[in-house]
Amino acid sequence: MKEEHNVTGTETNSASQRQQQKDTRNTGPGRLLIAVYAVFALSATARAGYQIATKFAEAPLAHILSAFAAVVYIVATISLAKPGRTWFKVSVAAVLTELVGVLVVGAISLFDPVAFPHDTVWSLFGRGYGFVPLVLPILGLLWLNKRRPS
Repeated sequence: MKEEHNVTGTETNSASQRQQQKDTRNTGPGRLLIAVYAVFALSATARAGYQIATKFAEAPLAHILSAFAAVVYIVATISLAKPGRTWFKVSVAAVLTELVGVLVVGAISLFDPVAFPHDTVWSLFGRGYGFVPLVLPILGLLWLNKRRPS
């Protein structure tokens, strides 16, 4: 049985807008979250590029982790800005990877500083960045949970 719609399409448009709103993470506070991720993507990429180009032999693990963090921030930025279930899943994976990374690298750099003779974005739980790398994935996961597509 075919359902009849309002001639103006208002009901259909409203349903479509609600669905689109639920499937997007780039509205309201999500825009600020994406902006912060973009800043971290740029800064981590610049840091990793500089470290790898000039000091790679001194601390290869730290510099590779900086590059990995940059990739995670880039993926998080892009996926948070894109609508849809697939991008939502990519966002969750990127933000969870970031959280695990900052916790593991932060703990190792705290308890075994020799392992990281040079800092990474995630060293000491992001102390060099005002602990934003520690707080950002928590806020990201809270936002993603709130904006979970139906």
